[in-house]
Amino acid sequence: MTKTIVHVVGTGTIGEPLIGLLLAHKDEFDIDEVTFHKRTPLLTDRSKVFDLLKKGAKLAVDEDRWDSFKELDMEPSYKAEEALAQATAVIDCTPIGNRMKDEQYKNYTDKVKGFIAQGSEFGFGKMYARGINDHALKPGEDQFVQVVSCNTHNLAVLVETIAQISTKKENLVNANFVCLRRSNDISQDESFLPAPTVGAHSNKKFGTHHARDLSHLYKTVGFELDNVFSSAIKLPTQYMHTIHFAIEVHEPLVEAEVLDRIQKNPRLSVTHKTSANAVFSFGRDHGHFGRILNQTVFCLPSFHISEDGKKMTGFCFTPQDGNSLLSSVAAALWFIDPETYHDKLQALSQFFFSEI
Repeated sequence: MTKTIVHVVGTGTIGEPLIGLLLAHKDEFDIDEVTFHKRTPLLTDRSKVFDLLKKGAKLAVDEDRWDSFKELDMEPSYKAEEALAQATAVIDCTPIGNRMKDEQYKNYTDKVKGFIAQGSEFGFGKMYARGINDHALKPGEDQFVQVVSCNTHNLAVLVETIAQISTKKENLVNANFVCLRRSNDISQDESFLPAPTVGAHSNKKFGTHHARDLSHLYKTVGFELDNVFSSAIKLPTQYMHTIHFAIEVHEPLVEAEVLDRIQKNPRLSVTHKTSANAVFSFGRDHGHFGRILNQTVFCLPSFHISEDGKKMTGFCFTPQDGNSLLSSVAAALWFIDPETYHDKLQALSQFFFSEI
């Protein structure tokens, strides 16, 4: 019988916790094996590889680096091409997903059910965010999926929850977002910025890629979401991204109604905490690899609604790649079996929190 294998490419800030998540729930997910590809044999990464191997993952490396890994006592099980050829689903967690698609993945489309890339890889395939556009995925049609960035997940669930655009298509007047981004992850030494650094509005219509990707995400379900705009600034912190939102709708709302809608949405978490480090520390203590899987953490004290009930403003925190992890797992399980993936995902409910 053919084994069900999920192959993860990369062991960085998304790849490593993703491998751990798949391994911890192999039985619930009906996965026989988890393999991962690591490109460079580094002594500083050896402890991480050792732990993943101890948990049951199988290492795949490029053939010309096989001996280099063995010299560092990291024992490969597969050559990179072998791991790809036997995989049921492939999750690319590198910043070169599009290049890998052109150079390698297209050669395995008759063997692998589906390929998944992360938020930086615009154009890789159909954009996807768990709970936003699941019904846009078409069995037999979609073989390449791009999981949108963690901040785009945040924008999407805010627009959906406040403006309810899936049922009230024309309700959104406009939405403006400022993404206050962390400089780098706590696992990274490079790219830390000593001062706030603004990002360019490289897209004339949408500002930054966050609103652009939000628009493309909703196009997969037939919505022309063109009245959104985003800006970005990197801050000297390693904790969490923070989003400032300003959303205007046609139909007036009352504060209690909006807050009730937010608190009842299982994809959102709410908090009375007002600092990213306090929210981050909760994830560190109670999440998976320090991550909660909610799409956003809504800061209740920051919420403001205008007197006419049409303009809503506030802040929320983006769970440190947790939403991208969830969507990556969901997409992989969908490729394996579109009929059962939703039920299997319930195994991760322990990492969803209604309040932080």
